[in-house]
Amino acid sequence: MADLSNILPNGSQPDEAAIKRYLEGNATAEERFAIENQMSDEAFLNDAVEGLQEFKDKDLMQEYVAQLNKDLQKQTDKKKARKLKRALQDQDWTIIAIVVVLLLCSLGYAVIHLLLK
Repeated sequence: MADLSNILPNGSQPDEAAIKRYLEGNATAEERFAIENQMSDEAFLNDAVEGLQEFKDKDLMQEYVAQLNKDLQKQTDKKKARKLKRALQDQDWTIIAIVVVLLLCSLGYAVIHLLLK
């Protein structure tokens, strides 16, 4: 998912800028034709365009997009933090196991060394 401006599922779909040009009426005839053909084939694209047409205030739409991106970033940060915390908890048991094995080895060495004297 290298192209973050293209959120639609298929790579042949128009990007966000092309859809904005279509909605503003600034798209070329070819772009309009391509977008309308894809809208008839793809329900997701059709719903996206219809939803974007409902926004009269473009600044409000940008505000919603910024808020959605902020919320999405917050959710992914929480998941990353939880995953990191879980990984650290797993490492605690590993460290405890290593320390116990080393103590047992040291104790065994000491007992054997004392018995041989």
